[in-house]
Amino acid sequence: MQIPVDWLLEGEDWIAYRTRRDVLNQPESDPAVQTARVAMLASPLVQKLLAELAGWPGTVLASHKSASQPFHKLTFLAELGLRAADPGVNGIVERILEQASPEGPFRLPMNIAEHYGGTGQDQWGWALCDAPLIVSALLRLGYEHEPAVQKALQYLTGLVRENGWPCVVSKELGSFRGPGRKADPCPFATLAMLKALAAAEDSLRDGPAARTGAETLLSLWTQSETQHPYMFFMGTDFRKLKVPFVWYDLMHVLDVLSRFPWLRGDPRLHDMLDTMSAKADPQGRFTLESVWTAWKEWEFGQKKAPSRWLTLAAWRIRQCMETAQA
Repeated sequence: MQIPVDWLLEGEDWIAYRTRRDVLNQPESDPAVQTARVAMLASPLVQKLLAELAGWPGTVLASHKSASQPFHKLTFLAELGLRAADPGVNGIVERILEQASPEGPFRLPMNIAEHYGGTGQDQWGWALCDAPLIVSALLRLGYEHEPAVQKALQYLTGLVRENGWPCVVSKELGSFRGPGRKADPCPFATLAMLKALAAAEDSLRDGPAARTGAETLLSLWTQSETQHPYMFFMGTDFRKLKVPFVWYDLMHVLDVLSRFPWLRGDPRLHDMLDTMSAKADPQGRFTLESVWTAWKEWEFGQKKAPSRWLTLAAWRIRQCMETAQA
């Protein structure tokens, strides 16, 4: 099975750009890459996202799983390859940095009902299912040397336990935590933290916290029939191919774990990879099995076969896994 490169390059400008960077490994200095990047930045859909995020942070947070949340859109822009110097990016980041908590993580407007342990009032706070994603996006956007970003990353990393990251929220949100045992790890919080660490410097990307988190998710995969902490399952819905990376699903977990070179020989990760790879068509293309309706304007926002963005994501994961272990 070969990578359908020509077909990918025929896609939208943002798909062509990432294909050249991630699949063909062409440098930013390549004229074709530069042309694709300029076209990507001018794309109406990309410009629309930038305009939406200029009003950061938007409305009070209702559900972390909602694909329309601004922090999920910020993460996607970072995955496209936007950078600090691109028009509109720095203004968004300045608004994010304004809401750094005393501990470090960046706050969002939230409202946690009293019966869930909150105050029932609109207030600023953070949770381990949003704060690491914001940090991850800031790192990928080019703010890795910003002291506030490093402070947030270090604080969040320090919350790891021997079985991964738990459900943790800022003090403003009271005693709220998700529907699980207090001693259990939160699979999504662990995934979000690994996503941040994968974008960090080597000492954190290869450190004990990252290794603990990775072991947590891989162990959950092998025990997927019996272990469902915080009601996060790795069953049928989890295994449906879906982009962009918003919640806890096969593609998202594979994308994050494959970014750690020391994991690429792990048979459990290869088992996950085989589950994904078996869904390719004879031309090496992948079809969406579930979609986020909030992204219906995008190429991957409707169930049509096949999807270039999904295919690109799948082949990028495969290429990462084929790279020799560091």
